[in-house]
Amino acid sequence: MKIVVIGGTGLIGSRVVTKLTEHGHTAIAASRATGVNSFTGEGLAEALSGANVVVDVSNSSYTDEAGALEFFEASTLNLLTYGAAAGVSHHVALSVVGTERLAATERGYFRAKFEQEKLITASKRSFTIVHATQFFEFLGSIADNATHGNLVRLSKTRVQPMAADDVAAAVGRIATSAPANGIVEFAGPDVFVLEDLIRRRLTALHDPRSVVADPLARYFGNDLTEDELLPGPDAVIAGTRFENWLMDGARA
Repeated sequence: MKIVVIGGTGLIGSRVVTKLTEHGHTAIAASRATGVNSFTGEGLAEALSGANVVVDVSNSSYTDEAGALEFFEASTLNLLTYGAAAGVSHHVALSVVGTERLAATERGYFRAKFEQEKLITASKRSFTIVHATQFFEFLGSIADNATHGNLVRLSKTRVQPMAADDVAAAVGRIATSAPANGIVEFAGPDVFVLEDLIRRRLTALHDPRSVVADPLARYFGNDLTEDELLPGPDAVIAGTRFENWLMDGARA
């Protein structure tokens, strides 16, 4: 099976390519680094020629609504159009748990992701949208975004994060399965209060910043309720626990 991974040289994409290759599939890493640009369409026809599945794990370099929306709309339409022309039979896209809720209440980046999902759903192409929770590897970025001076200000929002390796395994499993024509959720095995989780991560890194609870703190510009980032009851639970990820020497 030939599977083209858009964003295939990034954090998740490179792992997806490795896992698919290990299982005997022909996995092609497609990104700007390999001469493929899903936003402009450059190199897409060549990359998708003969592909059975396209996996989109690309991301916008812009987190504001206008920039992210422009990227996801253009990129997704290109992938759907070029994919249909190439005879791709399964379109897989990685998205975020809670996207629809956050798009309605907060807009911003999440509205852009939700528009991406709507384009895929409305395309009448066979598809699966993978909803994943936050990655352990992104905890450093979350802390940096919430840092003011030497303080990291975070709300008591609850999260159920997972390891990037588990995200990649989930995406790979979906890519080699029949299309769900819907959303499949994946999450880590444990629920944490975000404030506590970031404090533990910074402690493990011997980072001197202090983490404080702030009821007015925002998450990448979004004002979250306590459970807004948690998956539903049918989410597939990954196996890697935060403690094991730390002991394995993982780095953000």
